[in-house]
Amino acid sequence: MQKSMIKKHVNYTIRYLVLLLVAFVMLYPMLWLISASFKDNNAIFTSIGLWPNKLDFTSYVKGWQTGTEFTFSTYFFNTFKIVIPKVIFCIVSSTITAYGFARFDFRFKKALFSLLIATMFLPQVITRLPLYLLWRQIDMLDSYVPLVINTLFAQEAFFVFMLIQFLRSIPMDLDEAATIDGCNSFQILTKILLPSLKPAIMSCVIFQFVWSMNDFMGPLIYISSVEKYPVSIALKMSIDNTSGIVAWNQMIAMSVIAILPSLILFFSAQKFFVQGVTSSGIKG
Repeated sequence: MQKSMIKKHVNYTIRYLVLLLVAFVMLYPMLWLISASFKDNNAIFTSIGLWPNKLDFTSYVKGWQTGTEFTFSTYFFNTFKIVIPKVIFCIVSSTITAYGFARFDFRFKKALFSLLIATMFLPQVITRLPLYLLWRQIDMLDSYVPLVINTLFAQEAFFVFMLIQFLRSIPMDLDEAATIDGCNSFQILTKILLPSLKPAIMSCVIFQFVWSMNDFMGPLIYISSVEKYPVSIALKMSIDNTSGIVAWNQMIAMSVIAILPSLILFFSAQKFFVQGVTSSGIKG
């Protein structure tokens, strides 16, 4: 009995040591990024230690001021003007589209669903040029409209597919019971299905938020005014080496700040990732 307990503890110890090692390897780039943000340029390339010699916040102060007439607060505000509408529009349009495919029968449903799934295999680079010509034709360049408006039409097929699969796991008995109680289709969606969809919706929110925060190509194509740049373009400006000197510590410091919103959102909604399929409320 005692040998069995010792063997069990040894197995647990080895398992957690391996997990800690893997976690350190995965987190090392993040730890290095945070450490380098407190170093000067010379120390970044000469010191291999993670812990800086001193905590110097100069890189954060100077990096926030930037070398332009705008501070990083302007670029962050511009980023959220893109990200927040995209998240809201994407969730609303994807949920409605998924509800239609999962709960209603209509003509050409299978063909339309196949077409929707097929768009997931279409590289975005193929649609860049025609979309750019479209927005130029209607004089919408140098605005946030081309970056946001597409999400009104359930552009992200991945989110629609994920919500459809989640809706299919919710029994139709809930819809039938709600119909007997006098609910229409919209009330069934908002009052019955949305509470059960919360884990899937929060997953979509996190994915869309992170993707939009990290989007570089879209703003680079459509935004030409410096005062409208998001953080992703502002970070690229900070490593412009035309002068021969790149303030790497300042760029790294702003990169640390740029990833904070995504990290905060992820850890705030982490419970939804480990939460299983919600209870359907049906007994027996």
